[in-house]
Amino acid sequence: MRKKMLFYTRFERFWHWIQAVLIILLLFTGFAIHEDWALMEFSAAVNLHDQAAWGLIALTAFAIFWHFTTDAWKQYTPTLEKAAQVIIYYTRDIFTGGAHPIQKTTDRKLNPLQRISYFSLKIFLFPFQLITGILYMYYNPFSLYMKSIGQQFPSVETLALLHTAGAFAFLAFLIIHVYLATTGETVTAHFKAMITGWEEVETDKHRTSGKG
Repeated sequence: MRKKMLFYTRFERFWHWIQAVLIILLLFTGFAIHEDWALMEFSAAVNLHDQAAWGLIALTAFAIFWHFTTDAWKQYTPTLEKAAQVIIYYTRDIFTGGAHPIQKTTDRKLNPLQRISYFSLKIFLFPFQLITGILYMYYNPFSLYMKSIGQQFPSVETLALLHTAGAFAFLAFLIIHVYLATTGETVTAHFKAMITGWEEVETDKHRTSGKG
């Protein structure tokens, strides 16, 4: 039996789309700063990049508060339960009309691979970009302070390289994320769910085949 359920609250949808816009803006301006394309002047790219970065920091801080006050953080707890079956589904069964091994519910919105990837994104990649970005942004005062206490500080070139590597990791995640978002019942099903909050899912334990 199929049932239409509310999976994503207004805040979750707001957070998701604003975060997506800010990350794309950071990628665009970041590559412009490195002169990978000439679609924007250097000074304008730097200013917009800095503003987007602070916007993402503020949004993330508010999202952390919301996740812990609502217990929504539990959705991201990593698990390997049925992880192998999910990998098989996305690499084989999805192309032959097989059913998704995880039954999506409001208490379990994410499958094991999503949990692991989102957890890694929030615990490792986001802090990595934040730290390297802040150190790069305020390189002179940080480097002068470290020298004053007799400690070595990474070169500006090293910080730029690390921050750029993190940017490519975000870009890879974004590409994979968009692709997987097209693997619902229809190509646009998951996109619509993240806009309206509602999604139609199979509630029976014995489900028919199909994407999900």
